[in-house]
Amino acid sequence: MKKTLLFTTAALLTAVASFSTINSQENAMSFFITSVGSGDGANLGGLAGADAHCSALATAAGSRGKTWRAYLSTSATATTDAVDARGRIGFGPWYNAKGVMVAENLNRLHSEFMDLGKENSLTENGDMVNGRGDTPNQHDILTGSGPDGYTMPSGTDTTCNNWTSNDEGSAMVGHFDRTGGGQRPNSFNSAHASRGCSQEDLIGTGGNGYFYCFAID
Repeated sequence: MKKTLLFTTAALLTAVASFSTINSQENAMSFFITSVGSGDGANLGGLAGADAHCSALATAAGSRGKTWRAYLSTSATATTDAVDARGRIGFGPWYNAKGVMVAENLNRLHSEFMDLGKENSLTENGDMVNGRGDTPNQHDILTGSGPDGYTMPSGTDTTCNNWTSNDEGSAMVGHFDRTGGGQRPNSFNSAHASRGCSQEDLIGTGGNGYFYCFAID
């Protein structure tokens, strides 16, 4: 009887451990705000440099086996097509560093029903970022995107020369805490344009050169 009970208990513990492992893997971090920017304003080294930054931060935080992409749009040039942020990040669902789902899919992410905001928009280390009301306010997040996640209409630079400028131009930014000023203060990805592309300009309009990172797998 005791042997049977011990066997049953052991089997139950093994099953619970296996479920916890699977659940942890399924809810592994697949979204974060960068804890540090490039340090060079909106010059991120283009999309490739931004993606590499996402990967490096995720790896340092212990993430393994995922492909990371920066949530950034770029404008068309004479030799390249425009790139939409929403087309770079996979299809979801996405979880923050604490295993909380922030969006189930692309449509949910770009709707009022997504679960981003100050509480859930964490860094790769699971830390909160300073938002409106904190000192300093760093709620501006580089995106170069419209509310739907597509690149902004041509004619105005909203990507700091496709994330290679730390001087001329401007960047469309979102508010990760979904509050503040601008044309669309509650938008996580398209609140207003930055003052410029330098580190000083990004700080001056309530940011620090941070951007969103999503895992595509």
